[in-house]
Order: sequence, then C-alpha cells, then structure tokens
Amino acid sequence: MHILLSNDDGYLAPGLQAIADELDSVAKVTVVAPDRNRSGASNSLTLHRPLRVSKTPSGFYAVDGTPTDCVHLALTGMLEEEPDMVVSGINAGANLGDDVIYSGTVAAATEGRFLGLPALAVSLSARENYYFATAAKATRKIIEQLLSNPLSDDTILNINVPNIPWQEIQGFQATRLGYRHRAEPVVQQRDPYQQKIYWVGPAGPAQDAGPGTDFFAIENNYVSVTPLQIDLTRHDGVEPLKNWLSAIS
Repeated sequence: MHILLSNDDGYLAPGLQAIADELDSVAKVTVVAPDRNRSGASNSLTLHRPLRVSKTPSGFYAVDGTPTDCVHLALTGMLEEEPDMVVSGINAGANLGDDVIYSGTVAAATEGRFLGLPALAVSLSARENYYFATAAKATRKIIEQLLSNPLSDDTILNINVPNIPWQEIQGFQATRLGYRHRAEPVVQQRDPYQQKIYWVGPAGPAQDAGPGTDFFAIENNYVSVTPLQIDLTRHDGVEPLKNWLSAIS
C-alpha cells in the first residue's frame, strides 16, 4: 500500500513526523506538505503563480503552497506512482464541528477524495503537551481496519483523538459534527506606526456537543471518527426552494 501524507502545520511539524514513522510499518509513505504553517487555509488553491517543490533532508517534499496545493500536485503529475490513500495530519489541535470549514488538514483530505482516493484527516485535541503517538497509533489501527474491511471509495474520515496516553483511550466512536457558538470578537491593536491591525478571534466554545457528536466523544476519551462528504447540497431544501422560486414572475 502507498500512502500520500500531508498536513497544514508544515513539513517540520512533529505530528507529521510521528504519523509518518507509525505508518511506515504498514505502507510505503510519501510526504508532500507545505513549507510553512498553513493552518486555516481551507480548500484554497494557488492559481496565479507557479509552485516550487523541494526535497528536504528528511526525504519529505516541501511545497510553497497550501495543503490543497500539496495533494493536488502529488496526485496530478508530481509523483511517478499514484498513492492508494491520502492521510492528512496529525494536526496540532482539534478539528471539531465547524472547524472543518476552515481546516487545512481536512482540506488536504478532501482534495484527495475529490481526486478519487479514500482519505483521512487526523487531529489531536490539544494545545500543549501533545500525545502525538496516541493519534498515530489510532490512525494506524483505522487504516488496518480499512485494509481488511474497506469502506466505500468516496470515504473521507475526520478523525479527532483525545490528548491522553494510549492506554487511557476508551475506544472508537462513529460521530457527527457538532457545532460551536459564534467566534470570539477580533482583537484590535496598533502597529508601530499606529495603524490599526486586527487578529482573528478564537473559535467559540462548543454549543451542540451532546451524545453522538465529535465534541462528546473527545470529552469522554474516545477517538471520534466522522464520515464527511463533498456534496454540500442541502437536499431537503431543494423542493421548498423550487416552490419559493416559482412565485417569482
């Protein structure tokens, strides 16, 4: 098996190295990742300048672009051998609920699926003292299960792992995305020239976080596994919209 590994924290991120080392025991691993931290890049592609790729001393490929750029390049001509799966992570921080809209980690996995491969996005729910080994082991176990019992080809799994030692993990739960309260206000400051500058505020706290959600699983020390889809259509809204539009003369 050949796994394309990417992330949004950059090719030097310790979470990327941790998962590369873990997956090396079950597959050939090729790493194509941003040359710097590109968190929050979502699904953006670089269209108005060329992209440069360099091979690092670790053997990883570093791209001066977004996570989506990395996967797109790898799957549309950069690599001589097409991978069988895309894995993105390990992100240093959770991607729960609304986070998936902005997440470069999830976007890299989404691009893999968009280009025809099953894909996993892996995040560790932590801001310090990271147990990357726990998330790496959880990912390997999910991949081993996929090898022995494959899911459908359009699979995107958003995996969030509690930041605890492996022996404290309670198991794996299939979850849905919860959602957060409104984001915190921007932080206004002034630069040395007294011009106003703004920092985007932190994400809001969990709002929909009850049983069955990714938030609830993490809070109770379970690995959260959420199936995602590319189709954003609100299907139950199509017929009401059709009726609403019919009133326009």
